[in-house]
Amino acid sequence: MGIFDFLTGEFIDVIHWVDDTRDTMVWRFEREGHEIKYGAKLTVREGQAAVFIHEGQMADVFTPGLYMLETNNMPVMTTLQHWDHGFKSPFKSEIYYVNTTRFNDLKWGTKNPIICRDPEFGPVRLRAYGTYSVRITDPARFLTEIVGTDGEFTMDEISYQIRNIIVQEFSQVIAGCGIPVLDMAANTGDLGKLISAEISTKVAAYGLSIPELYIENISLPEAVEAVLDKRTSVGIAGDLGKYTQFSAAEAMTAAASQPGGGAMGAGIGAGMGMAMANQMATGPWGAPAPQAAPMAPPPPPVEKVWHIAENGATKGPYSRAALGRMSTDGALTRDTLVWTAGQDGWTAAGEIAELAQLFTILPPPPPPAA
Repeated sequence: MGIFDFLTGEFIDVIHWVDDTRDTMVWRFEREGHEIKYGAKLTVREGQAAVFIHEGQMADVFTPGLYMLETNNMPVMTTLQHWDHGFKSPFKSEIYYVNTTRFNDLKWGTKNPIICRDPEFGPVRLRAYGTYSVRITDPARFLTEIVGTDGEFTMDEISYQIRNIIVQEFSQVIAGCGIPVLDMAANTGDLGKLISAEISTKVAAYGLSIPELYIENISLPEAVEAVLDKRTSVGIAGDLGKYTQFSAAEAMTAAASQPGGGAMGAGIGAGMGMAMANQMATGPWGAPAPQAAPMAPPPPPVEKVWHIAENGATKGPYSRAALGRMSTDGALTRDTLVWTAGQDGWTAAGEIAELAQLFTILPPPPPPAA
């Protein structure tokens, strides 16, 4: 075997990368001495990009396809030394494969509660968590800003930094959005898109993008949630008296199902009965029960007034008491024509039952003389 054949067999001809780790973002093609043969075949698959480094400087970025590493398709090679060696001399360079597919189902969450001002509850503390995805959109920038000379770079090495950016942007968005806590669950989709847009401007400096960000849950402190649950229960119960009776029945049923629950159930029943009686005597939260409002008396009857026709003129109106005094004085007789509202025409006073009594009532006999 001649020296030409020996040197030709010393160097690899095909450069490619198949990833089965699911979390590797960048992988460097390893070759002893970084000696890559001139004319070697470079295979870049879908979902990959290859970054060519020559003598410490970034030369080119290869998108998916098959390439021959020669001077006619590599701009940097035009500045290299002449390739006049008969055995196709190798050159010392590095090739980094970059995974451009999405890294999905990555977790984020707030380690500490976020304080924001709610329009209904006032200052509240919130926690949140969810998932997001990451994609490398600028392999050259990502390699320069993040990876450096690391031969194998995984998602775990940058996920902590991205989580910090997400939490920071989430805190600013949630504190300034003005959405009530009770309405946040209905707006998690819009909040996720808003936060993702804010984060993308930050991670773009690393050559990354955040295609998706999901908010799975936004929660209040446990003590606040317990009070909120009680408030919800009261609202659902409506009538507190009926709610108390229902709770008593449930408690007695649960006690009777326990061993020896007969006597216990009787004791609980007596206690619940007293509580229910006390509840009936008092209002919600121990306040005195409101008493029924007394019935209003009926309106007084409307007294009729009368008019008198005398010498072609009308006089009045007079009350019945006034007419009584006039009958006593003789100013009113049975033949006097009178009229009141609702009456058809003028009528003699003696023909009206209400006024006829005025002429039949006689005073009692006077007392005997002393």
